[in-house]
Amino acid sequence: MTTARPDLFTLKNRAGLEIEITNYGGIVTALRVPDREGRIDDIVLGFDRLDEYLGPHPYFGGIIGRYANRIAAARFRLDGRDHVLACNDGPNHLHGGARGFDRRFWSVGARSADGSSLILKRTSEDGEEGYPGTLDCEVTYTLSEANEFRIDYAAATDRPTIVNLTHHSYFNLGGGQAGDVRGHQLFVDADSFLPVDENLIPTGEMRPVTGTPFDFREPRPIGERIDAANPQLARGKGYDHNFGLNRRDVDRSTPSLAARLFDPRSGRAMEVLTIEPGIQVYAGGALDGSIEGKGGRRYGRHAGLCLETQHFPDSPNQAAFPSARLDPGEPYRSVTIYRFSTTP
Repeated sequence: MTTARPDLFTLKNRAGLEIEITNYGGIVTALRVPDREGRIDDIVLGFDRLDEYLGPHPYFGGIIGRYANRIAAARFRLDGRDHVLACNDGPNHLHGGARGFDRRFWSVGARSADGSSLILKRTSEDGEEGYPGTLDCEVTYTLSEANEFRIDYAAATDRPTIVNLTHHSYFNLGGGQAGDVRGHQLFVDADSFLPVDENLIPTGEMRPVTGTPFDFREPRPIGERIDAANPQLARGKGYDHNFGLNRRDVDRSTPSLAARLFDPRSGRAMEVLTIEPGIQVYAGGALDGSIEGKGGRRYGRHAGLCLETQHFPDSPNQAAFPSARLDPGEPYRSVTIYRFSTTP
């Protein structure tokens, strides 16, 4: 194991929001947000001590790359050449491999004078986890006075490669000692979702959400239909599926609303805006109480919800999906915004 130790950086605004970020994996270790009564609590799962993030955990709060989500059979073909990736999820490649971006130290590029932003940088060498090309990455975290936590991703390569970066916080708007998220209300602006096979790889179908437990076009409690007798829910241990977002604007470079999460008990609400074509909704079905997290709390099933903005899973192997290819001289850019508010 590396002898380097993680450092911690804090972003704050005048409204009381506070974000703690470590240079190890770019992990958001805490995100403190006031509720409707002004009480501030941490709304992301994780650990009390930084060193605990160096051990095994289910991607708490990290930067996911070089490719978020799953790639079937841990391989893909690019320009007639097969690339074999690390196989770390049954037969699949998941979240960048055995040591993805969330398991690497990042250098601190800069901090704003007012403490509102932090830039992290790293170079992913050619062949890392099986990916072609040297990839120079930069991730900027910004906390605004409008209660927006913005993540800007940028990358450039020296050879054709694939890139799909995302953020992997488990959100529980009820706070650190709250129960699960089954009572949270979720809206997802998507007319279709991607059904998966037994290995959680998309089948290639874009299935309409109408008449299914995946219809969140009107806000619904996450737990309302999560245990329904449905083959897709059984495969994902609940929700672990990508949704094809409805892009209603012409300008694809401007973030638009993808999802909204609301906790009726605390009054906290979080909107997710992005320029990505999809969002993975993962309701923590694989959490089984074996992880002791913050305050000694054991994280059981559905303790948190991940809303991962991204390109579709297995895109390099599915020509009908939006391409995740990146070529030299072609900058990669992605933006995701988490906007916080309270509701009476």
